[in-house]
Amino acid sequence: MTEADDVVIRVPAASPERIVLEGRYARLEPLDPARHADDLFAAIAFDAETRHRWLFDHAPATTEALREWMEGASRSSDPLFHAVVDGATGRAGGRQSLMRITPEHGVVEVGNILWGEGIAGTRIATEALYLTARYVFETLGYRRFEWKCNDLNEPSKRAAERFGFTFEGVFRQHMVVKGENRDTAWFAMLDRDWPRLKAGYEAWLDPKNFDVEGRQKDRLRFA
Repeated sequence: MTEADDVVIRVPAASPERIVLEGRYARLEPLDPARHADDLFAAIAFDAETRHRWLFDHAPATTEALREWMEGASRSSDPLFHAVVDGATGRAGGRQSLMRITPEHGVVEVGNILWGEGIAGTRIATEALYLTARYVFETLGYRRFEWKCNDLNEPSKRAAERFGFTFEGVFRQHMVVKGENRDTAWFAMLDRDWPRLKAGYEAWLDPKNFDVEGRQKDRLRFA
């Protein structure tokens, strides 16, 4: 008997919706060009090319170019985009999506992640990932939550492991992105992993884990 033999399989999962996911430090809002374009452009403008290096879309040269891209992205249901908003300032500091949404198998991926300098590496970004995972597993009923990235993208691979995703291997020549070959590193967390991971996230996100400057006291870890 394998570990999965005694797991009750419930499919299909529900499709994600354009709703707000509210946390203590972060808020995920359905991507809205009118509301978020100016903030997002300001959050990424100084290093947009670097932050778009591994993304499917190109760095916008102007706010209008970003707004034009967002017009299409905000209407898409797969990927389904959210802006990552700093709960303290109300400003959008990044965006991400749920994508490759497969309710019939209970599988969904988080991707198109662009967190600006103001939120990357902070509790805002970590809570954004936590809110997404909680929504995927607890509200929508997915069995598998994936993170994929270019195998050359070392920061993304480190982030996946920090967030509790398990490395599963590399799909060689998986796709072509911006005219370049992409070997894709696959990571995932499963529904049976979630109670343990959730406890780790909630312990780390507890206000008592941060000093007055918002710096962590203990690192994110999972028992």
